[in-house]
Amino acid sequence: MKVVKFGGSSLADATQFEKIIHIIQQDQERRAIVVSAPGTRFKGDIKVTDLLIQYSEAVKKRAAVADLQAEIIARYQNIAEHFNVPAAVMDHIQAVIQGLATQTYPDYAHQLATFKAHGEYLNAYLLSQILVKLELPTQFMDPKEIGFNVAGPVNDAHVTDDTYDHLATYRDNPDYMVFPGFFGINEADGTIATFSRGGSDITGSIVAKGLHAEVYENFTDVNAIYSVDPHIVSQPKGIQTMTYREMRELSYAGFSVFHDEALLPAIDAQIPINVKNTNQPDLPGTLIVPEKGFKPKGFITGVASSKGFSALYLHRYLLNKEVGFTLKLLQILYKYGISYEHMPSGIDDLTIIFDNKQLTPQKVKAMCTDIRNELHPDQLEWIDHYAIIMIVGEGMQLSPNTIEKIIRPLTDHNINIHMINEGASKISIMLGTDEADAQKSVKLIYQHFFDNNRIFNY
Repeated sequence: MKVVKFGGSSLADATQFEKIIHIIQQDQERRAIVVSAPGTRFKGDIKVTDLLIQYSEAVKKRAAVADLQAEIIARYQNIAEHFNVPAAVMDHIQAVIQGLATQTYPDYAHQLATFKAHGEYLNAYLLSQILVKLELPTQFMDPKEIGFNVAGPVNDAHVTDDTYDHLATYRDNPDYMVFPGFFGINEADGTIATFSRGGSDITGSIVAKGLHAEVYENFTDVNAIYSVDPHIVSQPKGIQTMTYREMRELSYAGFSVFHDEALLPAIDAQIPINVKNTNQPDLPGTLIVPEKGFKPKGFITGVASSKGFSALYLHRYLLNKEVGFTLKLLQILYKYGISYEHMPSGIDDLTIIFDNKQLTPQKVKAMCTDIRNELHPDQLEWIDHYAIIMIVGEGMQLSPNTIEKIIRPLTDHNINIHMINEGASKISIMLGTDEADAQKSVKLIYQHFFDNNRIFNY
């Protein structure tokens, strides 16, 4: 069995629906289908999820909602009319959309989650009815009816273990099964709760694990996962095969195909993930596989950068001899509710890298004051506009001079490297640079390893 997930751009209109139906029918193993809400159809268009958010806000303000309701209904109506589905299908969709405004909710967070989730819910329902109209035996997998249970915050839920048991009962179901992505049912109170970023990808990964799929196919609007951001390097090379941990490392550093946590259920079940293009489905895409038995074909697999960081550099002579120094430092961070991303260190110094999302100027000033007063560093420097660059590749662990190869193109162009940190697995190296140098650094590393078919001996 294959689980296939289609993103919003793959489901934006009737033409895209035609494509995904063709993809489903091409392979009889594609029996479980996970769908997102309809995405944008053209530049300047609005995603259905964003329309539902506007709808929810209007209801909260007790503003007029008839126009928003009509706009949302029209998105589904245009698809339904193309396939000439029975009128009862659209009657149901219209009633559900209008009914959202009349329900009662425990609070606004629950209301917003419910509104947003219905983009996926109604798209899955509509696709199931289209497949039935095409005389393909199909079941709409309503999360409440199949026991797709979640727990945790209403907008950051996590799947419960019993969901996998419920899904496993459908493993031998011969029909097509259409699942709405992005949400589940809170088993504590029966309300809708959504996953965080990449919600439909998370659902696809959960369904793949629950059904014990052989492959999880994730259809997007790109031909493959690329070795570098196409916005930085034009026409970059696609990655044919990569490992789970390579994908995780690159996702953290800015690769946007997946929210990295979306892969975890499939990784746990050791299910290969194939990223493919809905618009060119015959292309092989990128296959993400377990590390065991993987043989790298090159030195590095990809390079990515991420901005929005700051760093604290701290130097103190004989720092490594002082028992409890790091504990005291972490207690200060805890006092201000600040987590750190990385803490590379030497015998007399260390660098702490922070995500700026959790910082304020007041917090930074107070934290640095406490560090000076309690730890008495010889030097303390706060570095703003910090960027991290991640270079990832299973082949890197085979080379005795990995770091030299990677930093060479940067030092040749006088780029200041603030930090070098190699992971224990030896498949990734993180560099710290100024934000202003980040994109140039990525370009130089990519050109050094990928242009002109450059090959290195291990």
